[in-house]
Amino acid sequence: MSHPARVILLLLLVAVSFLRATAANVGTPSAIQRSQWNGFERLDFTVAGRPCILVLPATAPAGPAKPWIWRTEFFGHEPQVDVALLQRGWHVAYMDAKNMYGGPKAMSLFGQFYAHLVVHFGLAKRVVLEGFSRGGLYAFNFAATHPTRVAGLYLDAPVLDIRSWPGRKPESKEWADCLAAYGLTEETLPGFRGNPLDRVMAVAKAGVPVIAVCGAADTTVPVAENTAILEQRFRELGGTIEVILKPGVEHHPHSLVDPTPVVDFLIRHAKF
Repeated sequence: MSHPARVILLLLLVAVSFLRATAANVGTPSAIQRSQWNGFERLDFTVAGRPCILVLPATAPAGPAKPWIWRTEFFGHEPQVDVALLQRGWHVAYMDAKNMYGGPKAMSLFGQFYAHLVVHFGLAKRVVLEGFSRGGLYAFNFAATHPTRVAGLYLDAPVLDIRSWPGRKPESKEWADCLAAYGLTEETLPGFRGNPLDRVMAVAKAGVPVIAVCGAADTTVPVAENTAILEQRFRELGGTIEVILKPGVEHHPHSLVDPTPVVDFLIRHAKF
């Protein structure tokens, strides 16, 4: 075999190895089950052994990007924003990573899910993450870990400090599970700096816009211990953030009866 031929063969082998490694990282498409969700086509499949959902819009929006919003917890609960965005041509996604509290294992799974949807479904390389309650841990931590992959954040009564929830009930199973998810003990907790509120700079400096909706009377995930701190730090860093407080409302109900303020904010500010 001539020298040029050997070089070409070597390059081909390298290319094949690269493609195989890339495919291994994003996973291969699993069997897809099709159904309907709020009048839109729903796909159910698995990634990394976890149940996943992708809801398809009836029509695609103008432009080359396929915008999407990713519900990080509690899929289908108070879906007003999701449905409104589907009507505007967005996709809605979900991966089941329950009881991982936005910790390292959840972030690893989310990385695989993100890559799967971008590679196999052609979704935009930036995504809006939607964090309801403890889903705020997942949404904000993913944004802090991968700020260039995030077009915006919609946080709804979000947990942004595990000491606020579930830490205010140290005898609870949720607190024990949360500590385990982060590899923490009561002894190592004081030195922990992996809360969303510890990671605000990475998100604000990346220009990720945030909208938050909270019950002003929330005693489960108090605004003063979570969203209010985020808002102050975000503004000090020059970030774009809007907070909607619902007077007299506790942790529930989530979202807004009319989702227009959230949808308009995301349409205006999300950077795909």
